[in-house]
Amino acid sequence: MEPKSTQTKVSRRSFFWTTAAAAASMSWTAKSYGRILGANDRIGIGFIGAGGMAANHMRAYNDLKESNNLLALAVADCWKSRADEGASTTDASLATLNYHEVLDSKQVDYVVIATPEHQHAQMTLDAFDAGKAVYCEKPMTHTIPEALSVWKKQAETELPLQVGVQGMSDDSYSSANQAIQGGVIGQVVQAQIEYVRRYGSQGLFCVPDLKDDLPKPPDLDWKAWLGPAPNVEWNPHHYFEWRNFSMYSGGIAGDLFVHRITRMIRALDLHMPRRVVGMGGIWQWPENRDLPDNFEMICEYPEGLTVYVLGTQSNRVDFDHLIRGYRGTLYFTNDGWVAKDKDGKILAEHKKTGGEDVNLHHTNLHNHMRNGEPLNCPVRLGFAGMAASVMANESWRTGQMMGWDPESEKMVPCQLLEHDPYPAKERS
Repeated sequence: MEPKSTQTKVSRRSFFWTTAAAAASMSWTAKSYGRILGANDRIGIGFIGAGGMAANHMRAYNDLKESNNLLALAVADCWKSRADEGASTTDASLATLNYHEVLDSKQVDYVVIATPEHQHAQMTLDAFDAGKAVYCEKPMTHTIPEALSVWKKQAETELPLQVGVQGMSDDSYSSANQAIQGGVIGQVVQAQIEYVRRYGSQGLFCVPDLKDDLPKPPDLDWKAWLGPAPNVEWNPHHYFEWRNFSMYSGGIAGDLFVHRITRMIRALDLHMPRRVVGMGGIWQWPENRDLPDNFEMICEYPEGLTVYVLGTQSNRVDFDHLIRGYRGTLYFTNDGWVAKDKDGKILAEHKKTGGEDVNLHHTNLHNHMRNGEPLNCPVRLGFAGMAASVMANESWRTGQMMGWDPESEKMVPCQLLEHDPYPAKERS
């Protein structure tokens, strides 16, 4: 993974947070896309996955197809009935069980990957190999090694990858970054954010009254759905409630926290956490899951601050999303953000444009493909958000604080790393 160069050896951390990041955020060029798109050229879209999240993307397509000059060409899903329904919704000409048939279409310019998390990496790699741009639902991948492979391939192909953290199409976080870089709240020491809910008696990520013996639909390819996951027998809970099982999902951390931690990473220009602790448990709904039903995590960053994320799913009482600095505090609001000093005096404020909107997120990718508009959630940001969540889950699972080894590019137990109690000295 080291760049071939006669220059002084560059660390892996330096390579991935400079070279590849620059490639990920570069303006679009003919090299970075398979064919030259004019400003008025129609963009061909293929959908991989036609379930619940995919339905949101299909609605976005129908909203945007005229204004953004789009054409849906193909829909793939391992459940043929869903693929057929998706093709009907979008007027796509092809409905298939095999996503490779979508990638084989020369008219498809980008694919929307909206499948369970464990399939994201291989599908993205295959799309890049086929010369397609990618919109991949969050998290970017299921594991850190997968994410590194995707990042490396994206850097090599220079094909666009928009990660589906739609909140990045709200400019509050990029604007907050500029203000913080300008010193509006002074030295930052801590941030907090939450994703809390209160589920009904059926439980977190569960389908009410789902029967254990529900048979597999005859036109569902179970082995295709499993993909790289362990080969287990058909289980309706695994299929319909996959977010509760670690072989397919990161649960609260992977499905919900990625939305939140990515906002703070963008606002604070963070990279990889120095160490992470995840705490919680299977406390409220013990059946049919191996991931927590209530969870929280703390990430310590070498930039010299911590980020706390709360995820109670049994209680939806929330708290302010904010960033604490020595000079003041920046509060995120429904309208943008406001920074106040210790006495409540307003230091600065911002009224947002955009929002957490799938239509805006797709439009940003369309504009990137046509004229080089920077992506709102490129590979670097997608990587940083999922990695923090993966480390939190591993901390919970093993009972250890997890650390990041930048030389080996691996998550490891903190006790295996040299401990430096003064991380702020690493600030650039």
